[in-house]
Amino acid sequence: QVQLVESGGGLAQPGGSLRLSCAASGEFISDYYYVAWFRQVPGKEREGVSCIHMRTMITRYEESVKDRFTISGDNAKNTVYLQMNNLKPEDTATYYCAARRRSAGCSLDGAVDYWGEGTLVTVSS
Repeated sequence: QVQLVESGGGLAQPGGSLRLSCAASGEFISDYYYVAWFRQVPGKEREGVSCIHMRTMITRYEESVKDRFTISGDNAKNTVYLQMNNLKPEDTATYYCAARRRSAGCSLDGAVDYWGEGTLVTVSS
């Protein structure tokens, strides 16, 4: 069983930055898991943002966040980060991290084994 706890959300101005953290506990995710970030706005479908496989460190990004967001993993801390730069109002959402046991690669399809509770990101002037 893996528990995921997100942190780092808050209020940012357009053009600003935030770094989200997803701390895993209960099991080491370094070899057999990928971790993904999703976001959701009330009334809209959940959207995959980025993912990383913790052994290969191969990453994927949703098109609208490429060149602005960077996902990274720290296996020693069992933690994944999402650095968000040049934030836009449309990035406002609750951000969730999720994990799935998989030997290689990662996916943004939402078919995961574990979810965190989410952290709210608001981008507004």
